[in-house]
Amino acid sequence: MNRISLYWTLQILGWGSIACVNIAFAYLSPRGITEVQVMAFVLLALFYLLSTHFIRYIVKTYDWFKLAIPQLVFQSLLAILAMSFVNVVVEILINIAFDTFNVERDFRVLVILANLFIAFLFYAIWFLLYFLFHFLDNYNNTLKYEAKINQIRLNHLKSQLNPHFIFNALNSVRALVDEDPYKAKSAITRISNILRFSLMMDKKQTIEFEDELNTVKDYLALESIRFEERLQVEYQIEDEAFNYKIPPMMLQTIVENAIKHGISNLVKGGLIEIKCREGLEDDLYIQVKNSGHLIAPPSLKPKATGGHGLSNTVQRLKLIYGEKASFRIFNSGNQFVITEIKIPKQRVTLD
Repeated sequence: MNRISLYWTLQILGWGSIACVNIAFAYLSPRGITEVQVMAFVLLALFYLLSTHFIRYIVKTYDWFKLAIPQLVFQSLLAILAMSFVNVVVEILINIAFDTFNVERDFRVLVILANLFIAFLFYAIWFLLYFLFHFLDNYNNTLKYEAKINQIRLNHLKSQLNPHFIFNALNSVRALVDEDPYKAKSAITRISNILRFSLMMDKKQTIEFEDELNTVKDYLALESIRFEERLQVEYQIEDEAFNYKIPPMMLQTIVENAIKHGISNLVKGGLIEIKCREGLEDDLYIQVKNSGHLIAPPSLKPKATGGHGLSNTVQRLKLIYGEKASFRIFNSGNQFVITEIKIPKQRVTLD
């Protein structure tokens, strides 16, 4: 059951139960209960459901979860008090509409205060449960993310520091030492940049797109030394892409996958093309196109051992963005494979 279904299930069960309890107590009272009074209790419970859903809309729209605790408590108390007064007025209107209103009884100060207190209590309990659920869920997701990012970080460092990578990189540099010392020095700088970036990413959920792209460029520059004319690289990056943040090492992982399973398997090599554009709904679309062909769709399920590949990328996207992000990999004709990721709007704050 997803979060929206769980929310509505709890809403209906919670306020429905309160309506049933009110009806049961009225039924057991000496005066009994009429069908009209049953409808009045049901409508009141429906108002509670709709009013709390409206409060939830306000909370999510104005992002109360990011408020400091004192401000959150203050705004919550104001909202609870305001909705309690509205609830008392609605209760009076329901009684008038169903002809169950008694001026001498229902307009007494003590009765109004009692109704106000009960409404305040119900709304306060709802607020407490709603925020408690949110913070516990958020804490649980944070723990999951930290566990996953640590796993990805370690796996990535394994990949970046494995003997094959270092061997290939150093061999490429060694060949340049006498032939082109300037290029050799540049290659060493790029290796240093990649390793430093890998170590610095730590537990960050997202980083600036430009930082990730610079690391990818360093990596592809190193691979160009190894593959020489067998590797062609093209970039089509819209300026808007630099206003976004993305998960660290995400684009790097996709490009590595394209080199390992695409270019390196082709005798004549091929093309790596990176496209980044902003969608109509302010989502960031990232496409990595590489020469090659998918014989079978790769497994996107988490692996118990080995590799950090595409499955971890999918898991990270889900943990950070939920259902708002998307990932797909597919053949484009018989010569190219495209990996596409959609990142929801999460703008970088520019000074």
